[in-house]
Amino acid sequence: MSTTPSPKFDPTYVATLRQVLDIAVEQIAVQHRTPATKAMMAETIVRHAAGGITDAHALVSHAVSAGANGAP
Repeated sequence: MSTTPSPKFDPTYVATLRQVLDIAVEQIAVQHRTPATKAMMAETIVRHAAGGITDAHALVSHAVSAGANGAP
């Protein structure tokens, strides 16, 4: 089995991704702002960033879409 190496994000980029998450969380309904939803949104942000998306607005949009209905 082969695995793809994880992308390496420097501390500054991780801090930026954290800000993206904070912005995205503010845009979903209060009742969905649970740790599970935030984790799901963070995973979405990291997955898209690892896939090459660097635009903060796009990352926020993807995260908001992922968290709009809360975590399952």
